[in-house]
Amino acid sequence: MTQPPELSNYWQNHLRVAFEKSAPQLYRPMLHASLAHVVMLAEQGLLPAARARQLLGGLRELLAADDDRFAFDGSVEDVYYLVEQRLAAAAGIRPSELDVQLARSRNDLDAGVFRMVLRENVLDQARQACAAAEAAAAQADRHADVLITGFTHRRPAQPTTLGHVLVGYAEALLSQAEELLSVYDELDVNPLGSCAFAGTDLPIAPPRLAELLGFRETFTSSYEAVAGAEHLMRTAAVQARILATGARMARTMLDWMTFGWIATPDSYCQGSSIMPQKKNPVVLEHMCSMAGAAAADLAATMNNVGAAWYEDSNNATTDVQEHLWRAGDRSVRFLTLMRGLLEELSPQNPPSPEEVVATGATTTAIAEALAGAGIPWRGAHSVVGALVRQAPPAEWTAAVVAAAIAEAGLGTVDDSVVEAALAAGLRPQQVLDRPQDGGPGAAAVRRTAELAVARARVLASAFADRRATLGEAERKLDAAVDAVLAGGRG
Repeated sequence: MTQPPELSNYWQNHLRVAFEKSAPQLYRPMLHASLAHVVMLAEQGLLPAARARQLLGGLRELLAADDDRFAFDGSVEDVYYLVEQRLAAAAGIRPSELDVQLARSRNDLDAGVFRMVLRENVLDQARQACAAAEAAAAQADRHADVLITGFTHRRPAQPTTLGHVLVGYAEALLSQAEELLSVYDELDVNPLGSCAFAGTDLPIAPPRLAELLGFRETFTSSYEAVAGAEHLMRTAAVQARILATGARMARTMLDWMTFGWIATPDSYCQGSSIMPQKKNPVVLEHMCSMAGAAAADLAATMNNVGAAWYEDSNNATTDVQEHLWRAGDRSVRFLTLMRGLLEELSPQNPPSPEEVVATGATTTAIAEALAGAGIPWRGAHSVVGALVRQAPPAEWTAAVVAAAIAEAGLGTVDDSVVEAALAAGLRPQQVLDRPQDGGPGAAAVRRTAELAVARARVLASAFADRRATLGEAERKLDAAVDAVLAGGRG
């Protein structure tokens, strides 16, 4: 048996590692891209019919094989040459007779295949983002009247509702989904046909490659098609953004569970090795860590691109691939977890109105009631601030409030004004009746939730259309291959 060659330092410590990471990601998309390329060459009269049939037959045989074995044995340096090695064997020809790379470079092939990989991953992320947004909006509608204390800077701030917070997060998810749609469309440009970067004198048809591989359009600049990295940086950025905002929501949900405002879901918890009473929602901690890893992949992508020349360069292209597919997978898993948590979210013991009042969260309502009666806002704010430092609002009396107003040099006010202000401070649940669009009023939250659900479904439909385009392209490619194999044209 022939022994594999001894690997050099470079092959052992870089090419082997890069191959083992990239082969599972790129091998099959590279076969699909090669099918389209051979079809196009045959249709353009650039390949003899017999050779085209040999190559297409070999490519189909490789695609039909259930082969996930990608052991690096040193016989090839990367996936590109693995495809050639296996194709020659499957087609029954010598490697020197291969024509699959006619009018194609490793540069445009790698650029095209990686766009194909990222397209699929972005669609997976988008499906989960839209579903999570709809789940958050549905729960917002359901819990639009569940009163809680809203925080700013980690301190009790004002009364709000679970629904108000959840529909806000739904809007964030929808913003991310819209960005994913824009990123997808930027990825959906075919670079195949640009070759190394300067194209070719042969009469190839890049638009036909775009059609067979489901790209929306083909390149306008063959240089940018292989040297460009805008689509890579945008992909890394939206993935990091999804997880960063999601981590903020995860921390807030962890607080709600700690306070006992919402139930801690058993299916997302682990127990303690020593404390029998513990039910630890550590998934939320892991989700925050996932956000940090996505930020690191974004930083690595940006640093690599920034360290490269504006030309085909491994720094800006090949070497960032692992960061992008790793962060993409992480984003899908994060959104899937978040969607599940949102769907299971249920109130447990949200704070009572008295508990909300005790935090001081209603004092803005008191100051606004005084300002509404004619006391200048800054003066009303100062009076209420001084009073709350002395005692919680539940202990104030009309006489105490009136005296504080007088001491501040703001004159005298009717007892009815003071009583109304005090009532505002003791009824945090009055925010449920607030009519302002976008606010915490129950009706307003439900209106916003309805809009969010509608937006989520429109976006989900847009992504489904793009998924359908890929499916239609796959059928076109199969038909075109059949036509060449049968001796006709696609």
